[in-house]
Amino acid sequence: MNKQPKYRQVADALRRDIDNAVYKPGSRLPSENDLSERFNASRNTVRSGLALLVSEGLISSSQGLGYEVRKHEVFELNASRFENLTFPQNGDAYNTDVTAAGRRPTQTFRVEVAPAAEYVAERLKVGRDSKTVLRFCHRFVDDVPWSTQATYYPDWLVKEAPRLAEPGDIEEGTTRYLAAVGVEQIGYFDEIAARMPTPEEARLLDVSAGVPVMLWTRTGYSGTKPIRCTITTFRGDLNRMNYEIGTLSAREGDMQP
Repeated sequence: MNKQPKYRQVADALRRDIDNAVYKPGSRLPSENDLSERFNASRNTVRSGLALLVSEGLISSSQGLGYEVRKHEVFELNASRFENLTFPQNGDAYNTDVTAAGRRPTQTFRVEVAPAAEYVAERLKVGRDSKTVLRFCHRFVDDVPWSTQATYYPDWLVKEAPRLAEPGDIEEGTTRYLAAVGVEQIGYFDEIAARMPTPEEARLLDVSAGVPVMLWTRTGYSGTKPIRCTITTFRGDLNRMNYEIGTLSAREGDMQP
């Protein structure tokens, strides 16, 4: 016996239908009346189930037009190649990856001096509230909000690489710029986490309250010390991340009988 509330049963069934392409992206769901008959439920119950799917970002509602399955064109990021200086680039790593996928990148920038929060200070090995330069990017793929990226650079590094504190884009990417001034990133440490968005993140990424975000924190290192801490916040419904580790020649091989 299903002990789930009826509205959740409605939402679960419709979610399975969407996952199985019974209702494809861009298509409309049946009317509330039709769904009431299908699930032997009141319109209020059906409406509550639909509202749950709206909060999860799976469907959208329009006044007088009913409910539509949202289009989700997932972007796949190869995190092990991202910022690899031996990999051919067209501008920075973000522009390169998005363009290579046949999609259109746009972004806005903000540069400011900011005190290091405890989370950042620990990774940069500097005192809490010490001065850092924050380069903040709001990134889009095909005009759809994709991620925000906050990169913190310690004050000592900005003195060696003053363009970090200048407003606007560093066209070749900061990793290449730093290498050009003699501060080469030779390694990084990644941390991946997920949580629900803050109100500000939900606004910037245009996600509903029920859609989680993925946090990717990358701390970059020179041969002697940390040189930056980058926190990228992705909307969880439109992004997938992968890594390539070791020899993967078998991955490209023919299927075995």
